[in-house]
Parts: sequence; C-alpha cells; structure tokens
Amino acid sequence: MAYFEGNAFKLYLGDCCDVLSSVKDIDMVFADPPYFLSNGGLTINSGKIVSVNKGDWDSRTVDVDEFNYKWIKAVRESLKPSGTVWICGTMHNIYSIVKVLEELGFKILNTITWQKKNPPPNFSCRFFTHSTEFIIWARKCGKVGHYFNYDLMRQLNGGKQMKDVWTFNAISRWEKLNGKHPTQKPLSVVSRAILASTKLGDRVLDPFCGSSTTGIAASIFCREFIGIDTEPSYLELSKRRYEELLKNGSEYYIKKIEGLIDGIDYLKPDSKCI
Repeated sequence: MAYFEGNAFKLYLGDCCDVLSSVKDIDMVFADPPYFLSNGGLTINSGKIVSVNKGDWDSRTVDVDEFNYKWIKAVRESLKPSGTVWICGTMHNIYSIVKVLEELGFKILNTITWQKKNPPPNFSCRFFTHSTEFIIWARKCGKVGHYFNYDLMRQLNGGKQMKDVWTFNAISRWEKLNGKHPTQKPLSVVSRAILASTKLGDRVLDPFCGSSTTGIAASIFCREFIGIDTEPSYLELSKRRYEELLKNGSEYYIKKIEGLIDGIDYLKPDSKCI
C-alpha cells in the first residue's frame, strides 16, 4: 500500500528491493543511492565546518558491490525493455555502479559530469576542491532503442549538440523551503534528465527518493512518479514539496529552474526515438 498518493504521484515506505517486486512498466529511473561518504570526516557548509555524516543509511556497513547489485537488479526487472536508468555517484560508488550495470546487461549511453558552480571549499588545502558528481545514463537492453529528446536538448544548448558536462549550481535556497535533505539534488539536474529521456505520461521511478526532487520534476512536466524511501521523515518532506507544487503550479517552477529557456513549450509531445 502506498504511503501517500497524489495525482500520478505515489510514495512508498520501505526497502526498494521489496517494494519493486510489485512495480512494473517503468520508463525511466533516476536514482541517487548512498555514496557511502559518512566516515566521520569534515566539510564546510555555509561557511561553517560540519560533519560529512548524512545518516546511518550512508555509512559503509555493507558490501558496496553486493548492495548495488541487489537494487539495480530489482530496478531492471521493473523497467520496460526500452527503459533507461540515470544513477548518481562520485568516485566512492560510481565504479561499483558501472561494474554492476555491465554485469546485468545494461548498455551505458553516457557519463554525465555535473560541474557545480558553487562547491564547498577544501579547507584542508592538501588536494583539489571536489566540484563534480557523475550521473551514469544507461538503457536496459542493448538491442532495444531508447528515447532521447535530441531536439529539445539542442534547443536548450543554444542550437548546438548538448555535451556530457552540465554546469549548474548546487541546491538553490528556494528548493529547501519545506525542509532540508542532506543530499538533495537540484531541480535543474533532474529536470534535464527527465526532459531528455521521457515523454508526457511516462512512468518515472526513484528508488531512493529522499525529498522527491525526481517526483517534483516529473510532476512539473506531467510524468507519473513512484518514489520509495526507508525514512518516514523524508517522505513527509516529499509530501510537503508536492503540496507546494499543487499550490504554485508548474509554470512557477519552470520559470525558476536553472537551465530552462522562456518561450519553450516543455509539455509538447515528441516522437523522436533511437
């Protein structure tokens, strides 16, 4: 049973590997799994030295390869043959993810590098500042074509082919008005992935939904959303963000999301598929 259900917006409480056994026909997955960075270290946030620890769910208490194999396999079984996955990571987990994707038969399409305009500084001054994250884009089947809205991506890039380096700010203050999540992704990054690889009405899944940035982006652009998380507090934050979306409407967000262009009809159907 869903923890919360709105208009084409569903949230489930539980382990994604358990919930996904009853979820099928997914067109696209956007996943931000644990990076396993919570090791007692320190970083800088808003000018203050703070712990890097995110929560017990992010601590390295499991075999990373085994963890990634289990959830990616469950995701694969829920995907349509033409479905694609987008999986976020850093050097701490991305190599394991690539290995598992190849073992399970996915075809890797791109490695997107998200370059942050405003990364936290490296206060140790002993190595380079970390300013990027990676997003692996892969399709389920090597011989089944995937959807790619090439024309829209080119339009958003000034009429030129869009490259695999995306330069965006990290999270904006207005995206945290309903509460904070320690690893919340900006709508700019997730919206671009959704617009690039889904059509109107497609089903989008986030197996580690957190504050449901994926769900907000999917709802803004009239896609169906299914989100799963083990933390009730994050699902409550997701509900508040969804209620804010219903109050403000999609156009409010489209005008604020970095990387979008005024005057484009983002809800226009498209049929380009490769």
